[in-house]
This record gives sequence, C-alpha cells and structure tokens, in this order.
Amino acid sequence: MHLTGIHHLTAVTADASGNHDFYTRVLGMRLVKKTVNQDDVSAYHLFYADGEANPGTDLTFFDWPVAREVRGTHSIVRTGLRVAGAAALAFWAERLRAEGVIVGEVATVGGRATLGFEDPEGQRLALIDDGGAGPASPWDRSTVEAAHQIRGLGPITMSVPDLAPTDRVLREVLGMRPVRDYPSLSGQGVTQVYAMGEGGPAAELHVAVEPGASAARQGAGSVHHVAFRIPDADYEAWAERLAGIRLPKSGPVDRFYFRSLYFREPNGILFEIATDGPGFATDEPMETLGEQLSLPPFLEARRREIEAGLKPL
Repeated sequence: MHLTGIHHLTAVTADASGNHDFYTRVLGMRLVKKTVNQDDVSAYHLFYADGEANPGTDLTFFDWPVAREVRGTHSIVRTGLRVAGAAALAFWAERLRAEGVIVGEVATVGGRATLGFEDPEGQRLALIDDGGAGPASPWDRSTVEAAHQIRGLGPITMSVPDLAPTDRVLREVLGMRPVRDYPSLSGQGVTQVYAMGEGGPAAELHVAVEPGASAARQGAGSVHHVAFRIPDADYEAWAERLAGIRLPKSGPVDRFYFRSLYFREPNGILFEIATDGPGFATDEPMETLGEQLSLPPFLEARRREIEAGLKPL
C-alpha cells in the first residue's frame, strides 16, 4: 500500500477569468472540468490538465474574492510542471517573456533543469525538464505544439520551520522516503527531497526547512493543498491508516470524480490522498470536457441557483 505520486494541486485565484486565460491560452493546458467548490458553491473550482485529464496532471483553482497571499513558511511555495527536454525549456522561456511574464534563467534545482516564473497573481511555478520519461497525453487543441506541452505535475515544494515532525509523518504515515537534499532557493537551510512510488519528478515532495521565516497567510496566489495518488482499491485501507493518527482529518469524502481523505501534517499544511478514479469523463464525454458547468449529482438540483451566482469565464 503505497502512494504512487502527485495526484493534483489546488491553489487560490481571485480572478477566474484571468486565471482561465493564463492557464489555457498562455500555458496551453486543457480546462478539463468546470465545476464548483463542493464546500462553497459560490466559488468556481477549475481543473487544468493534459489532453486526457489523467491523474497527476491536474492543477486546480478555487476562485475566492481574497487579497494576495502573504508569503512565508507553513505553506506550499512552488509547483513544478513537467516538460520534455532543453528545447522545451528554451521554447517556454521565449514564450513567457513574449507574454510579459517575468522569467528566471534555466538553472539546476534539486538536480534537474528548471525554469521558474509566476502567474499574474504571484502563483509560484517552475517548469521542470523530466527528460520525456513516461507517458504523455498532449491536447490537440492546445495553443502549444505537442512536443513542448506541459506533461503533468512535477515536484511540489513546501516550507516548514521544523522538519522533524513533518519528516516523521511523511516517512511513517505516508511511506515516503528521503532520497537527497539541496540548498533551499531562499538561501537559508536545505531542502529535503522525499520520493513516492517509483520516484522521479512526478512523484516527489520537496521540503524546504526555513526556521527563520514568518508564517504565510493564504490568499490569491497561494496553494490550498496538495493531493497524493493512490489506486482505487487501496482507499479503504488508507482510510483505516489515517483514522489511527492524531492529526486533524476529514474521514472519507466522495468528490464524485475521485475519493479523498484530508489531513493536516504537523506544520499545518493540508494534504489530501485521492484515488485515480473514476475520473473526469464520468459525467461528460472526453471530447468536450470542461466546456459546460459540471455538478456532482448531489448538487444537480441546485444548478439554477449555482449558475446564477457564478461569473462568466
């Protein structure tokens, strides 16, 4: 019973229309599900992914009218997006600069070629060269040619002031394994790399240890939570495992497109464990994913009310 990698990452936007433009037009990702936050139906929940909406490729956003994030520790500080090869990184550097995005130089971070940048609300992102390893599902209607498209999520980086309690949960509860470390991008301390499953850039969590940093305050441009992948058949066993830990947790939650378990690790960062299935094509054809507002069955009776409260994208 093991985590197999990153499932999705959910962040916060205060500008759903601008967010949609940036992630679909500029980054060329596919909007695979336009739905609402199931706990706050006044807010969009937008899912961007690859051409076939595969688990491990989803970057998602809650649309909340909030101020910008105050950066700091006790938070997720960088989201990796995988691309294939040096030519792809060069393509993206040119494309992003042409769009007015401030882009750093390609640098080796944690052993991999990396291009850091931010979205218009300050969401911290990094394109990671994964060498083209593993399957990819390009989208034939993307604004980006297939060879350079974003292939999925890469390493997720979080910041904590004290590694020990988080390390214990990552190793003893989640079964991750420390594999290497490197100097933190902030210039203080080190970042410890933890691997899941078969490892590699799609299955790594990077933990920067920053004891001198102040605590973050969530807002637009921040990350809400990160989710880790499990096979559908392992869900009940993971629910039993988490029931035995003394940390704030949700118990089983059925999100219709996948089943989830939530808990906060000791430094306060929200983790989710999510099944690969049943997937986003459960309630609409693969060919037209994300083109209409989708609601899980338990919200369908409220469709008219929900649609009236949402802004057009």
